[in-house]
Amino acid sequence: MVIELFGTEAALDRHGDLALLAPEVSPVTEEAIAALAETVQPQGLVAVCEQVDVPLGEALAKRPRLVAVAAEIRDPGNAGTVLRTADAAGAGVVIFAGEAVDPYNGKCVRASAGSLFHVDVVRSTLDVVGELRSSGLQVLATTGSGADDLDSLLDDGLLAAPTAWLFGSEAHGLPPELLEAADRRVRVPIYGGAESLNLAAAAAVCLYTSARAQR
Repeated sequence: MVIELFGTEAALDRHGDLALLAPEVSPVTEEAIAALAETVQPQGLVAVCEQVDVPLGEALAKRPRLVAVAAEIRDPGNAGTVLRTADAAGAGVVIFAGEAVDPYNGKCVRASAGSLFHVDVVRSTLDVVGELRSSGLQVLATTGSGADDLDSLLDDGLLAAPTAWLFGSEAHGLPPELLEAADRRVRVPIYGGAESLNLAAAAAVCLYTSARAQR
């Protein structure tokens, strides 16, 4: 929910429909909007909104069929892109677990491109696998050294089941306790000469493969 909308005169004229929806509108200068926006080329509008965190139990009570867990992902651009990708793939919940970046970090919000408001966003400790499994989700951990191949799981029909994907940081991967707790450790097959995929690409491949299987 928007609490207050700040905007330049030109932006408020251009987006008058948005201004009408805000409970409070504050016209500001170009200099002020540049300071508020924390970006090189601001669009002229900045909104102060309520945070939309949802408790883990409440989110899982809705029985989502696809969940993404960003475990200790500290890069806001990567985290926001995972959130956006999860939303696009039809995930109902995105969990920021452990020492993950704040989902309301400005760069993370921009990278999510609005998806922050489309899915249930949960902040949690790393101890999430038990609750995920209790909610009927199989828990799949992504790792380049995984014993299971993503394509094989798809061919075997295993990805049609409700699934929670665990994604770790590019630098360190998933914490050992999550790798051990997961039902399976899954690798994305590499057919060319590349050593690996980056986090956002790997998340997109895994989430869309699940989405395809579930449909």
